[in-house]
Amino acid sequence: MSVPSWFTTFLSTFQRAFAIAVVIAQGGIAVTGSIVRVTGSGLGCPTWPQCFEGSLVPVEHPEVASLHQWVEFGNRTLTGVVGVIAGLCVLAAWFNRPRRKRVVVLALVQFGGVVVQAVIGGFTVLTGLLWWTVSVHFLVSMALVWFAVLLVAALGEGDEPARPRVPRPLLALQGVQAVVLGLLLLAGTFVTAAGPHAGDAATPRLDVSVDTLSQLHADLLFLFLGMLVALGFALRGHPVPRRPYYALVAVVLSQGALGMVQYWTGVPEVLVSLHVLGAGAVVVATAALWVSTRERPQRDDEGLRSQTAGSSVASHV
Repeated sequence: MSVPSWFTTFLSTFQRAFAIAVVIAQGGIAVTGSIVRVTGSGLGCPTWPQCFEGSLVPVEHPEVASLHQWVEFGNRTLTGVVGVIAGLCVLAAWFNRPRRKRVVVLALVQFGGVVVQAVIGGFTVLTGLLWWTVSVHFLVSMALVWFAVLLVAALGEGDEPARPRVPRPLLALQGVQAVVLGLLLLAGTFVTAAGPHAGDAATPRLDVSVDTLSQLHADLLFLFLGMLVALGFALRGHPVPRRPYYALVAVVLSQGALGMVQYWTGVPEVLVSLHVLGAGAVVVATAALWVSTRERPQRDDEGLRSQTAGSSVASHV
């Protein structure tokens, strides 16, 4: 079956826009998920994939407020929007010529991730919002944000193996920093799991002191920030863009300050969602710095040239 030329031209023209949109969408749906949680709407639609038995959409129900139904249903609907954007990324990668395997794989990760998230979301609802299922749901979103940044970067790169732009010990430091970021995000989900925002009033909480978990979360933040300072000193004199580094410092400091305000003010609902937004921003900035320290040669009509992912991501994310 032939594909109309106007459609392939459309996909090619907006391929980068689709990739940037999927970064925003993957981070944005985590924020809307937090809104579901802080409004107590996690079981607004108590079944899955239907909202209620026999109805895909909210219906009047004596035991479930309409607001909770529509908040949860809205979040589910947004999953479809993310799926459409991810699907456009796959189509653009597939029909682009020459077809680039790495771009196709990264686009498929986005689409497959949406499917996986839908299943995890359904499992979360059917298990009554068990705290660890909510944690997994969030962490998968953050992983998809990371890979979405890599997709944006790949569109400005070649397909050769990545070459380091800094000494390998600094790449190793970034690898450890990425692990610490994962632990930091995990600890954040623990704080939320033990805190007041369960997603539903009847949901059991993580039976650990919030103060203890908050201290763990803060300690990991200081570790991450310390590694970031060390990385900043080590990067001096190396030919890497500085903007991704300064952007990461800014978002980490802002996120830390927001977390302290959140703790001191009793975890108000709006700050929870802002903190989730900040977490996504930290992941984006960390991934952008990651790709800025590596390069993949790319060939165009004028010959061989080298583009770094960092400059591409810094310009478009």
